[in-house]
Amino acid sequence: MTNPIIIADSSPLISLAIIDQLELLPQLYQKILLPPAVWDEVTVQGKGLPSAKAISQVDGLKIQTPEASTLEPLMILLDREEAEAIALAQSIIGSTVFLDDAQARRVAERLGIRRIGTLGILRRAKKAGLIGEVRVYVEQLRIQGIYIRPSLIDALLQDVGE
Repeated sequence: MTNPIIIADSSPLISLAIIDQLELLPQLYQKILLPPAVWDEVTVQGKGLPSAKAISQVDGLKIQTPEASTLEPLMILLDREEAEAIALAQSIIGSTVFLDDAQARRVAERLGIRRIGTLGILRRAKKAGLIGEVRVYVEQLRIQGIYIRPSLIDALLQDVGE
């Protein structure tokens, strides 16, 4: 069963692109939304990078602009990309925001917005039978310089039985 809507920030999208697992998003979610700032960061500013091309080709990806009145207060606390993702999630009931940044996740939590990160996507994919192993992807991310708290990795691997 797929979830309705995911609204993505840049860094977790890039992380999934690094491990060649972007196809998990359309398998787990009915609709994938990107705010304009996220699209710009990953495809325009990232032009020429392998992740930019991969992200631009994700099935069902749509660009949607958040309301300015919702966005402005968030800009005080967060980068534009994260603020736009959270602002968009505020206006779409039942959506989940896809964030890895700890500060952005805390803001989303305070606002009562469902959130998931890269490791959460991998966990859901494993539990749904879409991938066979999580550990290999976590190691690929770490090799590529993505920092993940060791205690978080341990908890994830224990949860998925690895």
